[in-house]
Amino acid sequence: MLTLATRSVRQRPGRFTATLLSAFLGAAIIMTFNSMHDTAGAPGVDSVSSETLSTAAGVVGGYGTLLVFFAVASTLTVNVRQRSAEIELLRCSGATPAQLKRMVVGEAVAVALVGALLAIGPAMLGGRVLLDVFQDSGQVAESVDYAFGPIALYSGLDITVLAAAGAAFLAVRRATGGRSRSGGRGRRVLVLGSLVLGALSIGTTFVLSPTDAALMAPPAYGAILLSVGLALLSPGLLRALLGRLPLTGPSGYPAVRGLRVRVAELPGVMVPLTLFIGMATATLYMQGVENDAIHAAGVPKSVDAKNLETLNLTVVGIIVVFSCVMLVNSLYAATTYRRKEFGQQRLAGATPGQVLGMVGIESLILAVTGVVLGTGAALAGIVSFTTVRTDAALPERGLGIWLGVVAVAVAVTTGTSLVTAWRVLRTPAISAVALAA
Repeated sequence: MLTLATRSVRQRPGRFTATLLSAFLGAAIIMTFNSMHDTAGAPGVDSVSSETLSTAAGVVGGYGTLLVFFAVASTLTVNVRQRSAEIELLRCSGATPAQLKRMVVGEAVAVALVGALLAIGPAMLGGRVLLDVFQDSGQVAESVDYAFGPIALYSGLDITVLAAAGAAFLAVRRATGGRSRSGGRGRRVLVLGSLVLGALSIGTTFVLSPTDAALMAPPAYGAILLSVGLALLSPGLLRALLGRLPLTGPSGYPAVRGLRVRVAELPGVMVPLTLFIGMATATLYMQGVENDAIHAAGVPKSVDAKNLETLNLTVVGIIVVFSCVMLVNSLYAATTYRRKEFGQQRLAGATPGQVLGMVGIESLILAVTGVVLGTGAALAGIVSFTTVRTDAALPERGLGIWLGVVAVAVAVTTGTSLVTAWRVLRTPAISAVALAA
């Protein structure tokens, strides 16, 4: 099966593009920031510079690890689901579930390893740029030289490969019959764990003092965990919502019906969408509250405050890029997979415009759901941080930040789905059905 996995990757590399891209970006992020550990541990680095670099590596490295796992997991889940016919054929040919798991996990590990190795060069370049940012802002001494060592290299390779192996094992386990009782129980445990840990992290905020340097970390991690937990709950919420939507017509009715049929497959899209909205909104508003509090106190920003602002803005940038890539990968793969469905609808009399209208309505429903869930997770972090930092329940800033984040999320969701569907519809209906058969 390992030989078959290697051959499958060589013969059909296109099917692994999304996984390769996720692994590449994830490894690049992890190695870029963990190289700050290598730089901080080099001889001759002063204590202030070392603390700044180590803090950056520790905070963003934690975010990066979470993002890598969910990115690789979402793309691998879509990949395995699209190969259900191939997997079933192998089972009918005598392959056991254990052999299929070894094949899929072997493919994932091979692709993730290639992605991580390709990320070494960009990570080295990114680490140098990051060090320059810290030095230009006066947070790190100009005499500190950049170092890319074993911490960056091994953390990037290990985390990426382990995330791919774990995500592939879970995906193929569901595809080979292990999803009935145990799969549902595992999903419930993951949802409950995310929500409980998120709530505990949010609650930790109230234990800290208003001037504590680590005050922003608990609500930020809480927003991440709550975003994931709520996104995993989205299938049940969408079932309830879809049963009450009064959408009819040649685009509205098939959109609602199609989402109801595929509702169990939607967490792969909802996780990056909700995570992006929740984390970006929470971090940007909390940083705004922190800046306003420092300004109101009439004191200049300390080195720690500058470090925190740099980290927060960097984290938001990472989340924007990485979550958008996750979302685009999942939407592209899921929409491309519906080639046969679109062809059948056109053969039944639907026009390309009606099919695009259906896809657009589906995307808007998903986007609105993600906005509601992500905003709820973000509010939990924002309210807890603002209450402790300023004694106010909500920040004084308006809705501008939230509207900007929502606009990006909606544009990416609808834009990717519509553009991908438009490209799929360029194939003649008969050819689309025949190719997908």
